[in-house]
Amino acid sequence: MEKHPEIDHVDIRILSELMKDAKTPYTEIAERIFVSGGTVHVRMKKMEKMGIVKGSTLDLDLSKLGYDITAFLGIYLEKSSLYEEVCEELKKVPEIVNLHYTTGDYSIFVRINCKDTNHLREVLHDKIQCIPGITRTDTMISLEEKFSRPLQITQEKDSAKV
Repeated sequence: MEKHPEIDHVDIRILSELMKDAKTPYTEIAERIFVSGGTVHVRMKKMEKMGIVKGSTLDLDLSKLGYDITAFLGIYLEKSSLYEEVCEELKKVPEIVNLHYTTGDYSIFVRINCKDTNHLREVLHDKIQCIPGITRTDTMISLEEKFSRPLQITQEKDSAKV
């Protein structure tokens, strides 16, 4: 069963084009998928209102801005009931770029961007490990990001239709 049955193949094609390059003008997308520019605009407004499209982002080469370290941090909590409180504190750490509540060894898994290893040490020691409820952390430094890509979305086929 589809979560958004009002999404059709045209919406999927619009999203797919924008996921390749979010700066693509609606008129260009319209030409590529054989609809009008107005259709693309209306469909995008609909998907924004539905919460499917939550905004757009700028993809930066952080190393060219002096941020040479990407690290992943597994966080152990004293107890899982502290999750929300700890997350509120972690939101205050600007070097944390995403946070996940996870199963497995860690309660929380985050990605951090820092300028260098000294900066990473400061973030860990002065901003993260001192948060009440965090008992310990495991840090993994990324040596290289080979690729980062958006998920290729497809429209689910209704198995009842033959």
